[in-house]
Amino acid sequence: MAKRLEGKIALVTGASRGLGYDTALHLAREGAHVVATARTKAGLEELDDAIRAVGSTATLVPMDIRDFEAIDRLGAAIFERWKKLDVLIGNAGILGKLTPLPQLDLKVWDDVMKITVDANFRLIRSMDPLLRMADHGRAIFLTSGKSYKTIAYWGAYSIPRAALECMMRIYAAEMETTTVRVNCFSPGPVRTDLRAQALPGEDPLTVPTAEEVMAQIIPMCLPEFTDNGSVYKYGATGLYRQYGPHDLQPKE
Repeated sequence: MAKRLEGKIALVTGASRGLGYDTALHLAREGAHVVATARTKAGLEELDDAIRAVGSTATLVPMDIRDFEAIDRLGAAIFERWKKLDVLIGNAGILGKLTPLPQLDLKVWDDVMKITVDANFRLIRSMDPLLRMADHGRAIFLTSGKSYKTIAYWGAYSIPRAALECMMRIYAAEMETTTVRVNCFSPGPVRTDLRAQALPGEDPLTVPTAEEVMAQIIPMCLPEFTDNGSVYKYGATGLYRQYGPHDLQPKE
């Protein structure tokens, strides 16, 4: 069976565990060469072993996504080696802290904004020329239903995601006349360490695994996926469009 991403270069941030790990592995199964970034070197090495086991290859880049100059260096290195980037997955993210906004520590606020908003802006800034050089560049950013649900104490997590979606829609509008397509993917409840941290009393067996959920991001990476500026969501029966750039009310 032909691999749908054979010959493609895919960059995944936060790839050493959770959603990023399984996204990278799914991309590799489809034939992509994965450029995997994360702070945890051991996790990246484990991912590399898994990617080799499915017959693909990876380039490991241990880095802190908050090191914006490192993002610029990575863009230059990708240009030097491949002259293009076919798929960008902006996955890196943190929970922050569940607390009333007036009590939110400034360092926590700075960290969630740097990782979710500032780092993805720097990725766009550095990778945009490379996405344009690909035949069909695809940029996908991980978001959450909490980006539009105003839930008490979730400000540190929700506010940066809302800003990320706004940034995605603006970038998508700017790419409308190009072959680059920009969207968000909302995985919903997933069995990850981050969710366990946020909801320690939840039975993890009641939510799907990251491997199951992240398989649905693959169609968004393909040349035939031409929607732009939308948020897509994991569904038990398949990927569906939750809302587009001009929709006011998301579909549950």
